[in-house]
Amino acid sequence: MALILSRDDYFPATSLPVAVAERMPQPSFPLHQHEFSEIVIVWRGNGLHVLNDRPWLITCGDVFYIRDSDCHSYDSVNNLVLDNILYCRDRFGLSLDWNQLLPQQGPDTPGCWRLTTRGMSLARGVISQLERESRKSDPLSVQLSEALFLQLALILRRHGYAADRPWALPEGEQLDLLMSALQGALARPFDLAAFCHQNQLSERALRQLFRQQTGMTIGHYLRQLQLCQAKYLLRTQDCLISEVAARCGFDDSNYFSVVFTRDTGLTPSAWRQRFIAPRQALKRAESE
Repeated sequence: MALILSRDDYFPATSLPVAVAERMPQPSFPLHQHEFSEIVIVWRGNGLHVLNDRPWLITCGDVFYIRDSDCHSYDSVNNLVLDNILYCRDRFGLSLDWNQLLPQQGPDTPGCWRLTTRGMSLARGVISQLERESRKSDPLSVQLSEALFLQLALILRRHGYAADRPWALPEGEQLDLLMSALQGALARPFDLAAFCHQNQLSERALRQLFRQQTGMTIGHYLRQLQLCQAKYLLRTQDCLISEVAARCGFDDSNYFSVVFTRDTGLTPSAWRQRFIAPRQALKRAESE
């Protein structure tokens, strides 16, 4: 059963609509839910974020909108630095359509968003102000906290794009362009030299920048993205192992099995078997 994080432990007063929890670094944390919602913004490092049973490889620029009904956890963290912006929508005083400003999880909405380099710079300044104001409970500070939260939400909407819809990149610098390209390269080989030539970038400098910001090489990041996708497909779809391998960029299904087993400690078939019975039980319950 998931832990339940209470409002009383994170909001100093019942009048406060917003709080900021810095995680420098974020340790591994077991499956949990909250009595509040939150926005997660990753600044650097990397790790595995499991949201509603779906694994996401996370690193700098990743953004998640977490509802109070969502379950999530952190694992395999490596110098992961992030901010949690906690909020209680029922405490907001501004009369706004927050559903338009704060994307919700759903079958037709992305699970993970990304923030451009420009957006990260803008968000940092607002979060710094928000962190200071959200500690205070006087009426003016409460109003200012909500106004700053609104500003942050607008920045995320203007400078964010869906991680699994890389063609929607609004504007980006070299790291944004690379992250976008990698998200779209899960099923085929990625040619870094050709990418750098096309975008007039220095391959060496880009490799160094990527390693500095994420703590991983470009190749390792792409391989982990492919394995995350494989875990998701094995859990949710009944296609052949060879098809999963092909859809995740592996030409050889035997090599895919070796890499998958090395990463998870389980063969692809054993990994899938863990979720077959619960999925069948859920289908039976839905049909009754």
